[in-house]
Amino acid sequence: MKTVIINQQPVELFKVLKFEGLVSSGGAAKTVIADGLVRVNGEIETRKRKKLLAGDIIEFGTEKVCLQLDPAGLDAESGQ
Repeated sequence: MKTVIINQQPVELFKVLKFEGLVSSGGAAKTVIADGLVRVNGEIETRKRKKLLAGDIIEFGTEKVCLQLDPAGLDAESGQ
């Protein structure tokens, strides 16, 4: 399983697929999500803009990705 570090949360599902190179574009990401080819935490997810948090697991094809919040992102969220 691949770990993806996110700087802030929530993050939209289609953006993770796009930025991690699991698909070629945002449009392609939206299509595979709408077609029911993506799972989030073991459940088929068809909402393109599904908000994801650290700890969520995305499955697409043979890829499995776990989101992890960058510790530096915690300071930005809390304003410290």
